[in-house]
This record gives sequence, C-alpha cells and structure tokens, in this order.
Amino acid sequence: MEIRLKNLLMLMNMNTKTLIIILGPTAIGKTSISIKLAKHYNTKIISADSRQFYKELKIGAAPPSKKELSEVQHHFIHNLSVNEDYNVGKFEEDALRKIEELFKEKEKIIMVGGSGLYIDAICKGFDKMPDISKEIRNKVISLYKEKGIKFLQSELKENDPIYFNEVDIQNPQRLMRAIEVIYSTGKPFSNFRKEQVKKRSFNIVKIGLDMNREDLYKRINKRVDIMIENGLLDEVESLLNHRNKNSLQTVGYKELFEYLDGKYRQEEAIDMIKQNTRRFAKRQISWFKRDHTITYFSTNKTKEIIKLIG
Repeated sequence: MEIRLKNLLMLMNMNTKTLIIILGPTAIGKTSISIKLAKHYNTKIISADSRQFYKELKIGAAPPSKKELSEVQHHFIHNLSVNEDYNVGKFEEDALRKIEELFKEKEKIIMVGGSGLYIDAICKGFDKMPDISKEIRNKVISLYKEKGIKFLQSELKENDPIYFNEVDIQNPQRLMRAIEVIYSTGKPFSNFRKEQVKKRSFNIVKIGLDMNREDLYKRINKRVDIMIENGLLDEVESLLNHRNKNSLQTVGYKELFEYLDGKYRQEEAIDMIKQNTRRFAKRQISWFKRDHTITYFSTNKTKEIIKLIG
C-alpha cells in the first residue's frame, strides 16, 4: 500500500494536470465525496455513469439532486435523450474533449462513476470496434428472440467472463452488442479496450470507495424504496413508448415495465429491483478489484483522500 501511494505521488509531481477518478459500486456515496473534493479543489465534475447521461431518467438512474448540481458544476448529466444513440466510443471522444477544455483553467478535475467500461475508456482508451455484418447482427437477434436473455448471459459468460462480470446482464442490448463482436472477430469484447493502452497527457489518480457488503446492500435497498416514494413508477410509465431503447434496458426500468405488463405484482417487481441492483453492485466490485492502480478508502475518509492527492 505504501509503495503504491509513493508511486502515485511521484507521478503527480511529474505532471501538474490531474484527473481524480472517484469510483465504486452503486449507492456507496460517490456523489457526496466527489462534491466535497470538487469544492476543496475549486474544480468541476465529469460524470462517467452511463445511465445518468439521459435526461428522462431523473429518478431511476439516481443522478445528483438539484441541490447537489447547484453546488458544483457537473458535465455529462442529463445531456442526452433516450432517443439518441450513444456508446462508450463516443463518450471517450466527448469526455476527453471536455477534459482538455477544463484543464485550461483547472489543475485538477474530478471524474465520478461506477461504469467500469466508461472509466476504462478514459484511462486506457478503446481500440476501434469492428464493423458488424447484417448477417451476424440478425443471427444474434434471432438467437435472443428464440432462446431469451439467459442464453445471451450464458454465451457471454463462456466467451468473455471479464466483461460478463461488469456488464448489466439484465440489459439484452449490451449483451447482444458484445456477442456480435465475439462472433465477428473470435475475440472477447473486453479485448478491444486493452490491446493498445493509449497514453494520456494528464495524470490519473483512481480512488475507490469501500464499504462493508452488508451496509452497502442496506443502502441499496433504502435507495430503491426512496425511488419508489419519489415516483419511479410514474417515470417508468411515462417511458413506455421508449421501452425498447438501449438506455432503458437496465435495472429499475426493466422490472417495472414487466410489472406494468402484468408479469409481476408491484411488491415482487420492487424486490427484483433490489436484488438485481445488489447483483450489479457485486459485479462492479469484482470489476474494480482487478485494477491494482486503485487506492481504496472508506467513505468517511475524505481528509485522507485529500492528503493523498495533495
């Protein structure tokens, strides 16, 4: 641990421009810590949470509150509509452009999120994704329609366990996209983010937030209850006409769409949201634990984080 901290400090001394990444599983408290750090360094925040891009997802994506957004300027929050096509490659381009712009006036910038794929895009870059033939795309769609989401999950787990442990496995669009790449290239989807690590012109410090698993799960359950109280069901009903959009194939929306279809009782759907969110958090933790450049802190250690960063 001490060696890793010394190495981080040495890197920071060599480069004055520093991107501070606050990462961790859903509901752990990333927003609160990132705002405290942004205030301390008088800087701005870039969101790397792929669900929070969409302006229609005001409740289910758990974006910062209006009060939190008023305290510190955030970028990539509610900047898109669910009708827009967006992917990690576009985010890499847009976020790097914004980072370059902000570094003209700031020495440090905060990035916050739990989407490991999107964070990797900024830290490592992505190889160009292969073009997918109509034949392959139609084949994958047919397999999904014929065999269902469990087949997609099984196929991805067998052929790319790394990406399987990070992706929202309840999102068929993301599963199909990864399987298309696998079928087209014979390589795991995850390979396309690490074959050539792109060198960035700024220093990167990754701060991971850690918490007892039982406490985290309690926070997740409470957050879901608050979302329901705040009108998540009404939000989902308002999006029924867009339910097939990729941005809505995610925890919190998928379960309530199925409730509205009469597949589950409301209480069952809410319990499923809690269960699937806990599973998603577990996959996020597994993903980040593979990255040995992350330094972990408890959520109440803001002063210690600042001491490390300087």
